[in-house]
Amino acid sequence: MCDMGGLDNLIANTAYLQARKTSEGDLKEMQKRRKSLSLPSKDTSRNEIKDSIPLDYQSICVDQPIGRKLFRDYLASVPEYQEAQTFRDEITDWELEEDSAKDQLLQNMISKRFKDGAEGKLPFMSEDLCKKVQQAQASEHPSLIQLAKEEVNNYLKEAPFQDYQNSVFYDRFLQWKAFERQPITHKYFYEFRVLGKGGFGEVCAIQVKNTGQMYACKKLDKKRLKKKNGEKMALLEKEILEKVHSPFIVSLAYAYETKSHLCLVMTIMNGGDLKFHIYNIGEKGLEMKRVIFYSAQICCGLLHLHSLQIIYRDMKPENVLLDDNGNCRLSDLGLAVKVKEGKAITNRVSSTLLKDY
Repeated sequence: MCDMGGLDNLIANTAYLQARKTSEGDLKEMQKRRKSLSLPSKDTSRNEIKDSIPLDYQSICVDQPIGRKLFRDYLASVPEYQEAQTFRDEITDWELEEDSAKDQLLQNMISKRFKDGAEGKLPFMSEDLCKKVQQAQASEHPSLIQLAKEEVNNYLKEAPFQDYQNSVFYDRFLQWKAFERQPITHKYFYEFRVLGKGGFGEVCAIQVKNTGQMYACKKLDKKRLKKKNGEKMALLEKEILEKVHSPFIVSLAYAYETKSHLCLVMTIMNGGDLKFHIYNIGEKGLEMKRVIFYSAQICCGLLHLHSLQIIYRDMKPENVLLDDNGNCRLSDLGLAVKVKEGKAITNRVSSTLLKDY
């Protein structure tokens, strides 16, 4: 009589041993992947990248996520600079707080940072501003805290930023920038099913071979782009996505081309689009709480674009995508346009282009 328990163990052990077997070809492939994930040497990065990156505090330490993190790590290594970062975090916490707790945080911050003899008083903060805060009415405190925020940012732009450029943290930043410049091709990814189609191509799910990270790849057919004069539109979308850094807009992770397609690899949104949720899930429409929630996130995304002088021009439920956690992001920036200084946008968006893109 067959021992079913023993058979289950045999199957499990066989599967385990098979999984541990590695052919010579697989081993070489894994070695290639590990090598491709290693950062370039510090010397190489400094020689090749340093002079090509503008020494702009806003770009390096604020706009770029990896630069922002490494600058923050550097500040934490210097007690004097860490205190400035802590104060900036306190301001952020206060800005995000609501109701009575917001007022309490403000009073605690003023007592800790601005009163004479306060333990947490900051040496770089101007005495004139400290006196204004001490003598001001409660209604004037928020505007004065914003001035203090500007002072701490101006302080970090000077000596801390200069010292950061001579630190190992900046070396690591340059290594990451050199790593980003490695050429990307279709061989870097596994391609899976098609998620959607448009007039210029299709969107499919892809996976980075080295990391296993999933993305959505927008594949734009070069022949169709040329036939419908969409080349400028595709390149403009890429340029805009490169500038955008917002949790409420899809992010561009990679961009590459094949002989037949231009490929934009972006955040994958597994929750579907807003139109699907409105018409196909439960009763038609959305609860007011969800409407307010989505509207706030959409407005945050639009405000970020406007801060970069970019007009979206393609707002519709199909272009609002939801992620695994139910948060939404704006997608499809093909019709977006950057406003030039002193010039108004007067051209109309073609209904044909709108349909195709």
